[in-house]
Amino acid sequence: MLQAKPGDTVKVHYTGKLDDGTVFDSSSGRDPLQFSIGEGIVIPGFEEAVVGMSPGESKTTNISAEQAYGPYRPELVMIVERQRIPTDVSLEVGQLLQISQSSGQAIPVVVTNVSEAEVTLDANHPLAGQELIFDIQLVEIN
Repeated sequence: MLQAKPGDTVKVHYTGKLDDGTVFDSSSGRDPLQFSIGEGIVIPGFEEAVVGMSPGESKTTNISAEQAYGPYRPELVMIVERQRIPTDVSLEVGQLLQISQSSGQAIPVVVTNVSEAEVTLDANHPLAGQELIFDIQLVEIN
């Protein structure tokens, strides 16, 4: 029986959940996710879970933070003076912004606190530090 292996392009349906059952992403109602195993397009733990699966097979897998979006890193939280943010930007907690590094690379950040004088920005991935649970169904191997 055909099994997914590194180098294969696969199509999968999935539902990603947190420990408390909250669904954070799903391919339900959409086309299956297509990726090539080993290219690093999806998180490492997801790729590893698909290896060895056969078309039509389903499984549930727990992926550690280290194999997902990594640990939560407090050093990626920064407090900036409110005056350093352009006045035409309205700030709200939960808002997604991009900041530019000195190299010119843009980094996505989430506004986590706003006061008159300061704004707290978090550059961690929203799922950093969390174990993830995925229901995966392998649809096709190309």
